[in-house]
Parts: sequence; structure tokens; C-alpha cells
Amino acid sequence: MDVERLTLSEWDDALPHSGFEVFHDPDALAVLDAHTDADLTLYGAYKGGQAVGLLPVFVDERSVGRTVFSPAVSLGVPRLGPIISPNSPKRRKWERINGELADAVVDDLEIGKRSTLFRMTCPLGYDDPRPYAWNEFTTKPQFTYVVDLTDDADVEDAMAGFSKSLRNEMRRYDELDLSIETEGIDAALRVYDDVVSQYERYDDTAPMSRPFLRDLLSSLDDDRWRVYVARTPDGTYKSGIITLFSTDLAYYWQGGVTASYENVSVNNLLHRVILEDLVTDPALESVTGYDLVGANTERLCEYKGKFNGDLRPYYVVESSGFEMTLAKSVYSTVSGSLK
Repeated sequence: MDVERLTLSEWDDALPHSGFEVFHDPDALAVLDAHTDADLTLYGAYKGGQAVGLLPVFVDERSVGRTVFSPAVSLGVPRLGPIISPNSPKRRKWERINGELADAVVDDLEIGKRSTLFRMTCPLGYDDPRPYAWNEFTTKPQFTYVVDLTDDADVEDAMAGFSKSLRNEMRRYDELDLSIETEGIDAALRVYDDVVSQYERYDDTAPMSRPFLRDLLSSLDDDRWRVYVARTPDGTYKSGIITLFSTDLAYYWQGGVTASYENVSVNNLLHRVILEDLVTDPALESVTGYDLVGANTERLCEYKGKFNGDLRPYYVVESSGFEMTLAKSVYSTVSGSLK
């Protein structure tokens, strides 16, 4: 098996038809590259001329040392990391590709050195970070909720497992005069203002910038994103959600700040309309799950748990040891938060 560095065009050609996250899209990677000081470096593993493994990383050379991240930090990207797509269903083939790709990237970037900080948040479905543990990195699970929509024919099917209170509120949509429609980038920037305000209430900083959001949505194909906006009959904005799409998943990415209309949660109504689109819109036929993007914050899990989603693990791989703890502290001071 050969592992080589790729251009974005070569990455586009090598990307499989399914089984990857939305930010693996080459247009998304190009925007990430433009909005970080780190250099996008793309690896492809080939067997017999066919791409069987891919890994994007962002490499930043600083006076305090080198950092290698996947995804880049402080841009609101939940996961990135490796894609393994063998041409054989046998597990040992998958493991061989996974191990050789990991070893090749570790060697090429020398990320085992004490002067290098490595952190990677792996995609859903990537269930074997052992090659990185064998290279003396630490691995730990994180979690997200994914609402399974595989067999749902309508929105009532999709809501069947939800908590009673959530179902009841979602069903109120049909009797209210609140309008929920998809809108464009200007609406996404209005949702962004909500996100900034919400983070400020918790003395935190929003995970991305306004220019990044604008450039991302401008660059992605229209089938990769929708902005759902709730408005009153006179057009007053109430709340909104920016939803992203990979081939397999819809992502509750940004927005959904608390708002109510006639004593009903506007966010519940927004999710209701999103779910209805996911199970009835032919353009979204390949999407089989609604990723609530995170199940790691206790105060948020109380709400997200009402959707009865499958608790899905994913893995964080990072440098270990006292030196790396110190390096993280220094890097966070120089470059902003590292979460």
C-alpha cells in the first residue's frame, strides 16, 4: 500500500460516495484552510491505484513547536480525521489499511516528537484508534446522539420514540401561525448573532467567525446546507438552525437559541420541520440519521436525550505526557481555546 500527499483535486477524486463527514468535502476543507494559519495537508492511501484511506490534517509551525490538528481548532468543526474505505469487507483488510495509514502519517510528520502537539477528533464510524495508541498517543471516547431515520416514512414515525412532551410540542406546529422556511446566507448570519450572544452568556467565545460561516456556506454546494428560520406572521425573526448535510447524516450544527411562541418552544418546532424534510424530501433520500452534534455536555444532554437518539461514540486522539499538557497550555495562550 502506498501513502502519499494529495492535492484538493486528487482528494475530491479519491473521496468515497458515502461514509464521510460533511467537513471532509473538498470545498469545506478549502475554506478551513483559508481561515486558519495552519497548512492543510492531505494524505491518501492507495492499493492497486484505488484510494482505500484518507486523512486530512492541519499543520502549524510555531516558535513553541509544531501542532498537527484534525480538524483545525476554533472553527466549529465537530469531527474530521481518517476515512477508511477498503475494497474488501474483511475486517483484517480494514485494520491493515488503518494501521499503515496511521503509521505513515505519524512518520511523515514526526508527530511522535516531544516538540509536536497532535490532536485528532475522528469521524463517526471510525471505531479503531488502536494504531495511534500503539504509537503512544492517548485515545478517549466522546459521544453524540444520532436519531435513526432509516425506516421512517413520515414525521410521526420519526417522532415515535421522542419524549411525550417533545412530541406534543412538535405537533403544535400545525395549529400555530408561525412560519418556518429555509432561507439563505443572510439568515445564517442572523442565526450566528444568536450563537454569539448565547456563548457570551456563558462567558465563552463563539466557535467560529462570521466571515468563516459566510465563506463556508458560499463555497459548499446547495445540497450540503439549509438554514431553517422561524418567523411570526409579520415577518419577525424568532429563531433559526443551520443544518449541514453529508451523504449519510444531517447535522444540527449551529443555532437553536431559546425562544418561544404562544408558550411553545420554537426550537422544537424547527426540529420538527427539519425532521419532516429528512424523511419526505427526495433530495435528502440518502440521509439516514439526524446528528444532534454532541452528547458531552450535561446541561445540553437533558434536552437532546428527549429525541431518543442512538448514543454513538467517536474518538479523540492526542499527544500524551507532561510535555504535551504544557504544550497545550502554551498553544491555547498563543492561539485561542483548544477544546
